[in-house]
Amino acid sequence: MNNELTSAISQSFVIAYFAQEHMSFWLKSGQENLRRNLAYRNNVNRAKNVIIFIGDGMGISTITAGRIYKGQVEGNTGEEYKLAFEKFPNTGFAKTYNTDKQVPDSAGTATAIFSGVKCRYKVIGLDTRASFNHCNKQVNQISKLTTIADWAQQSGMDTGFVTTTRITHATPAGLYAHTNNRDWECDTAIPQQYKGCVKDIARQLIEDAPGNKFKVIMGGGAQHMGLPMSEPIDPDTCVRGDGQNLATVWTENNPKGKLVTDTEQLLSIDIANTSKILGIFTPSHLPYHTVKTNRTPTLAEMTQQALRLLRKNNNGFFLMVESGRIDMAHHHNYAQLAMRELSELEEAILVALQQVKLEETLVIVTADHSHAFSINGYPNRGNDILGFANDPKKTNIQPYETLSYINGPGFYHHRRNDSHDVNETWIHVDQDKTRNDPYYTHMAGVYLEDETHGGEDVGVYAIGPYSHLIRGTFEQNYIAHVVAYAACFKNWPSHCDQAYNRYFYELSNSSSMIRVLDFNHSIDLLMDKKFIV
Repeated sequence: MNNELTSAISQSFVIAYFAQEHMSFWLKSGQENLRRNLAYRNNVNRAKNVIIFIGDGMGISTITAGRIYKGQVEGNTGEEYKLAFEKFPNTGFAKTYNTDKQVPDSAGTATAIFSGVKCRYKVIGLDTRASFNHCNKQVNQISKLTTIADWAQQSGMDTGFVTTTRITHATPAGLYAHTNNRDWECDTAIPQQYKGCVKDIARQLIEDAPGNKFKVIMGGGAQHMGLPMSEPIDPDTCVRGDGQNLATVWTENNPKGKLVTDTEQLLSIDIANTSKILGIFTPSHLPYHTVKTNRTPTLAEMTQQALRLLRKNNNGFFLMVESGRIDMAHHHNYAQLAMRELSELEEAILVALQQVKLEETLVIVTADHSHAFSINGYPNRGNDILGFANDPKKTNIQPYETLSYINGPGFYHHRRNDSHDVNETWIHVDQDKTRNDPYYTHMAGVYLEDETHGGEDVGVYAIGPYSHLIRGTFEQNYIAHVVAYAACFKNWPSHCDQAYNRYFYELSNSSSMIRVLDFNHSIDLLMDKKFIV
């Protein structure tokens, strides 16, 4: 891959490209951007449809590297490329910490994004009163949160999600599950003393609302559902032990629904005569896009079929789309695979934009958290993003990579253990014969079995009705409140609600104290479920 990119971007091409970028180029570019922003008008329609795209682990450094990677794959220098969502008119930054952690995990962040309430590390769908890894039925009951999926269903909209992870994994589970430990995906994962306290995540999806009302569920996780498999199971996660085949339970409960297990079955669905889709394509997570076969659908193909079904509802829909393996590639220091998974997310976004009307569809693209992943050094413009940050021929500094990790398994891959010279700590990266392998591990400064998340803010990109509310820096839970306001969810304050408008518009000339008191009173009524629309 690296050699192909290097040869594709010849020095003469770069020189020719630079020749176009003199003073008038940048002045014209700046003015064009200014004119676009001056011409922009806020969309204040009701968001009939809502799509949230989650790039799991897609921090700002990942977006920047992914942008360059995609541009270089297309034969350009890369830096000038813009990912589809980077062209959205509204952006902001979300603060991702959990209530008990500076650096979060996907369970707590998914809960924040989808419920509007932050919670503890590795806890899903329960507020901070609930403890991690310890179930108390009474505490869980008072801590239980509702989500965007609940609110949309109560408002008459259809709902669903597609993911490249297991359908019981942390991010999708944030839409429907309530559990003290994100790993309690099957019955065998729950400690014996808590089996009567909480259902496993897979059962919650199939048996309880809002999961049992989803019109679309697609991803991996057959072994968690008890679905017979021809492929080997994943030993790093649980397998059902209760003998239940939850996919069969789903088909019995949804006789007009369609269970599909490969690409051909998915793409051949008669959407007009199908009420629901359950797609389970692998025992655990879907394979990385770079190494998958045609038997497994792409994220774009799943998104396309999901939208075709959800668009049948005249009341609108909510869809969550997750490119979940960006995160997993980073955990293993597989930078090349992470870039390709981000590219797959962009392809799914492009498919979605072709199938919806933006005047009535709010589209939000964000990440749940970042990673300990860096773009460093002073590489030349157009330099292979998967290559080296320096030219060893011009300095006496050993070659090092532009993309590297603060920690992770790549530490031992690059460490030289056969030398007695204290200055010969690392194997020369330019001599590594595995560099073109998609599973090549980039350099990590500290050894950990799994690279960690990063704690910096993540970008939030939005287009469509009320997308202008995504601006500035805000707590991650704010995203759910924007969605509820834009979509006019039942029993939620929104621009469709005259009572809510009164608090913020008709009293705008009153004292700030009156406005604050009125707003607090309205929120108190809402939380007590007494708010009348």
